[in-house]
Amino acid sequence: MAWLVEELNRHIYNYHVLDAPTIPDAEYDRLFKELQELESAWPQAVKNDSPTSRVGAAPIPEFSQVTHSVPMLSLNNGFTDEDVENFDRRVREGLEARQVAYSAELKFDGLAISLRYENGVFVQAATRGDGYTGEDVTANIRTVRVIPLRLHGDEVPAVLEVRGEVLMFKDDFARLNQRQRDAGSREFANPRNAAAGSLRQLDARITAQRKLRFFAYGIGRLEGAELPESHSAVLDWFDRLGLPVSKERAVVSGCEGLLDYYRSIGERRASLPYEIDGVVYKVDRVADQAQLGFVSRAPRFALAHKFPAEEALTVVSAIDVQVGRTGAITPVARLVPVSVGGVTVTNATLHNEDEVLRKDVRVGDSVIVRRAGDVIPEVLSVVLERRPSPAPAPYRLPETCPVCGSHVVREEGEAVARCTGGLTCAAQRKESIRHFAGRRMMDIEGLGDRYIDSLVESNLIHGVADLYKLTLDDLLKMKRLADERDGTTPETVKQGKVATKWADNLLAAIAASKNPPLERLLFALGIRHVGESTAKTLADWLGRFDLVRQAPAALLRVLPDIGGTVAEAIAEFFAEEKNQREIDALLAAGVTPQGEHPPRAQLREKLEEVNLLAALGIPKLTEPRARQLLGAGQTLDSLAHLNVFGVFGLPAGVAAALEEWMVEPGHREQLAALARLRAELLAQLPVEAAAEGHLVGKTFVLTGTLPTMSRDAAGALIEQAGGKVSGSVSKKTSYVVAGAEAGSKLAKAEELGVPILDEAGLLALLNS
Repeated sequence: MAWLVEELNRHIYNYHVLDAPTIPDAEYDRLFKELQELESAWPQAVKNDSPTSRVGAAPIPEFSQVTHSVPMLSLNNGFTDEDVENFDRRVREGLEARQVAYSAELKFDGLAISLRYENGVFVQAATRGDGYTGEDVTANIRTVRVIPLRLHGDEVPAVLEVRGEVLMFKDDFARLNQRQRDAGSREFANPRNAAAGSLRQLDARITAQRKLRFFAYGIGRLEGAELPESHSAVLDWFDRLGLPVSKERAVVSGCEGLLDYYRSIGERRASLPYEIDGVVYKVDRVADQAQLGFVSRAPRFALAHKFPAEEALTVVSAIDVQVGRTGAITPVARLVPVSVGGVTVTNATLHNEDEVLRKDVRVGDSVIVRRAGDVIPEVLSVVLERRPSPAPAPYRLPETCPVCGSHVVREEGEAVARCTGGLTCAAQRKESIRHFAGRRMMDIEGLGDRYIDSLVESNLIHGVADLYKLTLDDLLKMKRLADERDGTTPETVKQGKVATKWADNLLAAIAASKNPPLERLLFALGIRHVGESTAKTLADWLGRFDLVRQAPAALLRVLPDIGGTVAEAIAEFFAEEKNQREIDALLAAGVTPQGEHPPRAQLREKLEEVNLLAALGIPKLTEPRARQLLGAGQTLDSLAHLNVFGVFGLPAGVAAALEEWMVEPGHREQLAALARLRAELLAQLPVEAAAEGHLVGKTFVLTGTLPTMSRDAAGALIEQAGGKVSGSVSKKTSYVVAGAEAGSKLAKAEELGVPILDEAGLLALLNS
């Protein structure tokens, strides 16, 4: 649920605020529906920032903000006849009626707008924004000629807020893109993006050059006039007032009427002069709408019935893989070019290896392709009757990364495979450097995204170790190349001067980062699943960087709070030769972790042979069976040289599994190496454990702003006293330390009955 909330909010911001959608509508709808179902099943876990409780995202600061007097809510979506039947049933049950009249209209693919008229005169326009606060686009709306600046007729309301859609017709879009091509400018992807980009120009003169249209479809605020009795009457009234209203609307009766309208519009969709992505149904009588009311984010009396994505048939010419910025490996089908929904498609995502195998997509296959959400193409299915003979081989994901050659791993339970060359893979380079330089990692002040992008694009750095080789000349070269790329000339350059202070400061910040605490260096490496807490566990228990680098997964598994998946990810990272070379280069450049120390004395208990043997993950070898085996006088080292295990009283299945595991290449060596490492660690451990703080076993969560210390400082004091700092509140939390403006964590603590401390209470507990 937490992942869905974060992912959906990111896409909402890209779509509604930046006008740069990153996923198709169909995928967003699927994720949203999944989150709704989870929240329905576990209402106690619903997050305050869940997108189900709001409509869009906060506006960006270029425009002044407008608070909607009546929120601009979105609609629930339907995709099948069954969804429409269920909608009609819920409406009839809510109204206790046998048949209901609906207003049916088009779902335009544009930008939602609210127009405010006072005494018939247009005074303000605002975008939807997050549904409650939008952006003031009055100057730009004035350039849209179809929108009246004064309403028609003598009897106009004192206040009328009109809700509608700004859009661009297909022909106007084609002409705009032709002008863009002629001018050598970037073309727009689709009419919606063109309309949104035009309306949100800071210079209204640019908007005036682009032909935008508008259709009204609803009312926000109304004063000084009687609201018509039905939604269809509202649209007729708008028409009389001179407001543009689509003529593709109808009043229908019951579910069958809704579906007939949907099919009729679907048949004529391609011939319409504008893009639509569905139709909208609304209970027609306004009194009935009021009776049905709203859920948290949408009216109960309305439904958006979306069209399915358009499809076409083509042939797979090859299957390649793309490597994402986080190392995710995505199979991509290269297609014989085909037109889908008016767009020529040559590539289609296959998502992941499981999806390729489930659909059984092979090179040479004829496949049905659709533009999911009318944006991103995907392979829907294979037409098996057209498969070539002899049949092509089934697809297999490559074992090495096509970008850097590092090995590819896929963790148990995950659909996505990943490249393990995080520090050296060119596809992940910018992301790994960005993470490495972050404030809670190496804390290289001044090394922001812009400089990282420019350094990589200028071919001045290929990995994190190269940061420590940069010179003043390198940085000045980077700046010069970036200015040439952007077509800008700084004032200092125009004056014949070269500013170097910024470069000196950046070089000083890079040099100052050379001696980080061990846990920060481990966190900075960007090892999958290793956050601040896990990095601190590694540093606390193993004490030295060289020990962490050579620790096998079995040893890592016995450390506190490190499970099998995390242990495998750490071991895989350090086993990758390219990562090892980059780490060696870091150390050679003078990066030296501080605070290294011998392993904790408490590690002695964790290093008991039974714990390590059970942690190897040998099938059927549970901890009691491992104890039974070692109790027969065996050791890790001696077990590495045995061939038969049935003589130790083990069940036949366990003995057979052990024998099978031993014959697999590398396993005997792995067991012997673990025995040697155990002996080395035991020799290094202190004789006695250091005295533990009095807060051992206590978990704290910090929230809000404390009066005299930062949360980092408070966390350090807690850890010095033996306590643990966590980022989320649960029943296992011992205390929540709350400062000013504490938010949802404080509320969660109160709900669970977790003790709450202020700063004074924390200090008293630390000093007790």
